[in-house]
Amino acid sequence: MHRHPELPQAFADLGIEIPILRALHAVGYKDPSPIQRELIPLVLSGRDVLGQARTGTGKTASFGLPILQKIDPSQPLQAVILTPTRELAVQVLGELKRLAKFLEVHCVPVYGGTRMAQQIHQLGKKPHLIVGTPGRVMDMLDRGVLNFDSVRFVVLDEVDRMLDIGFRDDIRKILGRIKHAHQTVFVSATLEAEVVKLSKTYMNDPVELNVSRDQITVDLITQQYIVVQQWDKYRLLRKIMEHEKPTLVIIFTRTKHGARKLAQRLHADGIEAREIHGDLVQQKRERIMERFRKHHIPILVATDLAARGIDVHGITHIINFDMPDDIEIYVHRIAERRAWAPPEKRYRL
Repeated sequence: MHRHPELPQAFADLGIEIPILRALHAVGYKDPSPIQRELIPLVLSGRDVLGQARTGTGKTASFGLPILQKIDPSQPLQAVILTPTRELAVQVLGELKRLAKFLEVHCVPVYGGTRMAQQIHQLGKKPHLIVGTPGRVMDMLDRGVLNFDSVRFVVLDEVDRMLDIGFRDDIRKILGRIKHAHQTVFVSATLEAEVVKLSKTYMNDPVELNVSRDQITVDLITQQYIVVQQWDKYRLLRKIMEHEKPTLVIIFTRTKHGARKLAQRLHADGIEAREIHGDLVQQKRERIMERFRKHHIPILVATDLAARGIDVHGITHIINFDMPDDIEIYVHRIAERRAWAPPEKRYRL
């Protein structure tokens, strides 16, 4: 086989072909993460997979790369990817579009928070792949806008969270609409009884894959905490910024008001920062996240709305300006990035 030294050979060894290797090279991928090494060959082989993987392990590319490679551009809708939130849907869609840069594969979103007419118009352009939330996908099915007759791939991303937040019935209805043979992938942080039960109903002899490793946030991340009075937090934050000189940082706050106030205060002090939280309209959140991914915004002040779904190259620091009440939220905050290229520092104030 002719080798292309500038392309990521480690992905080629997994079976990924040149058009996608070119996209991987363009976005800076070099070596696959553990879940990518395990899941990519399985999906390429056509097996159903029940995968357990924590946030920040590169799971989007692990199912996205082989599915993009197997899509036939001459056929209508072939892949459906479901996520629990529109924020994660935006993240997954953006990643897939970057990976499909040199393919003739059309990907569109199907989630709430945007105008129905606009999404119906996009679906009318005959996409090959959709990424959406169960509620809006079910709505489009009921309206007759979506047709699953050619669907060959179905992915449920963070399926445990979808079940937790009440999408159980919609998921069953969506999966039940696909009557012909197809490949199914579940990715979940936990394999609880309900997830396993769902897999037994809607999957065909799935391979169980577990690359969930607690040490991801222990071994690969430098964590530090600083005891400080509430009234002195901002001054300490400024000192940390001056000392560390982070190039790309996420600062987490507990509330939307706190994020807004902190971003405004940093901006007033001449520091380029933007806030992201639930009070911002979806389009504005997407614009801010895209600018942050391109490193046009060095500081993102976020609530836990953004604790899942942020997968950005080059983050150097995570700062917990406010500590969360739940340890799982803390893990999502500090681990939501590519595990094999971790930020340098995590601070708890």
